[in-house]
Amino acid sequence: MASVALLLNYVETMVIPGIPTIQKDFTTTSSLVSWITSGFLIVGSAVAPLMGKLGDSYGKKRMFLVALVFYTAGVGLAGFSPSIYFLIAARAIQGIGFAVIPLALAIISEVFPKERIAVAQGIISATFAIGAAAGLVIGAYIVQDIGWQWAFHSAFVLSVALFFVMVKVIPSGSLGTRRKVDYGTVVLLMAGVSLALLYLTEGPYEGWYSWYDLAALASGFLLTAGFFIAESRRENPLIPLRQLAIRNVQVGNGVGVISGISMFLLFFAVTYYTQLPKAFGGLGLDVISSGLTAAPATLLMLLGGPVMGRMVSKVGPKPVIIVGACIGIVGDLLFVFNRGTTTDVTIDAAVALVGAVSIIIPIVNMVTVSLPRETVATGLGLNTMLRNIGGAVGPVLATTIMNSYTLNVPKGLIPPGVTLPSATAFNYIFYLGAAALVAAIVLSLAAKNYTFQQAKSAS
Repeated sequence: MASVALLLNYVETMVIPGIPTIQKDFTTTSSLVSWITSGFLIVGSAVAPLMGKLGDSYGKKRMFLVALVFYTAGVGLAGFSPSIYFLIAARAIQGIGFAVIPLALAIISEVFPKERIAVAQGIISATFAIGAAAGLVIGAYIVQDIGWQWAFHSAFVLSVALFFVMVKVIPSGSLGTRRKVDYGTVVLLMAGVSLALLYLTEGPYEGWYSWYDLAALASGFLLTAGFFIAESRRENPLIPLRQLAIRNVQVGNGVGVISGISMFLLFFAVTYYTQLPKAFGGLGLDVISSGLTAAPATLLMLLGGPVMGRMVSKVGPKPVIIVGACIGIVGDLLFVFNRGTTTDVTIDAAVALVGAVSIIIPIVNMVTVSLPRETVATGLGLNTMLRNIGGAVGPVLATTIMNSYTLNVPKGLIPPGVTLPSATAFNYIFYLGAAALVAAIVLSLAAKNYTFQQAKSAS
């Protein structure tokens, strides 16, 4: 399951270096080509709770394999896209497959003894950065040497191979509760989240106050509110609202949103800063070199993920969240005061990303042990959705700051209408990321701590 999560994160980052080439090949706009990533994010976020519910109802392994089939089909189709619209549709199909992540985390809760759940979840969580760093570097080489289509072709072959491995090695586990799924309320949630994410992804292109975006935002809020009203009246809701009110579930979901904002503020700013020309205050790196700055951090995350998981079992999730957030704050502040060279950025990224993975592991474990087994996959799907929403907010905030604090560049050096962020813009982004982690620490203080023995007796 870690290998599947690694592949998924690798593919999703591998797409990024190919976006300029794809835009050129299809002769399309930057707004439309951005849907290559937005389509996957929106569908993946909206579908995750539904796939989790189906996993709880009809078996987690079964739905894990179904999600992997969707992902494999989407990857296979994407490599043969004749148009930008076909490619976006293929990416949306891949988005359904994103549910393998929460389903994998839920399967772990069934297969592993409780003292090993957090460690195993730590390994899955560590694949996020490892796959992302590998995707940036390998993806850049593939796009440059043999074309963006082969980024998908190679991933398709790996996906097919992994599917047959998963069929063979994953234990069947629980067959599910066989409870009927209320698709009406699920559609309300999916539509509401999709419209809210649509506002966030289209705002930079359509304008934050355009009627189009404001209508999407208002509709998203109304549909999401409708979902909670409908859920309170259903005998078999997506997830009982009383379970969402559990203190540790609330803290896990809240910290998930905040950490998603902080992490993607960092990703967006570092990627932009490292590729900004030296003459304008950046490092002037190409895509490959920019991706390599995160390589040492991935090794530390690979080692740190299981270690932090073990710490969750021994001392509880609350101290680990606080420690992880403090490490992340140090990483953000290092970017403010120490980013003048590639080596500086590499060290800063290592500290910041270790902090990030140290937060993800305890909040996932908190949701896992706080919910009844029959709703764990649904709860993890919701947590994944909320972390993705935070991840969508982060780049929006970063873009807004970079557009507000720009360099005063003499005419003729850059194209008309183009602006470049100043050093102040990057400083404010990193300060904001640190402030978000301070908020995560404050919120985590409300959590009810437990060690493995306490969690075992409580269950």
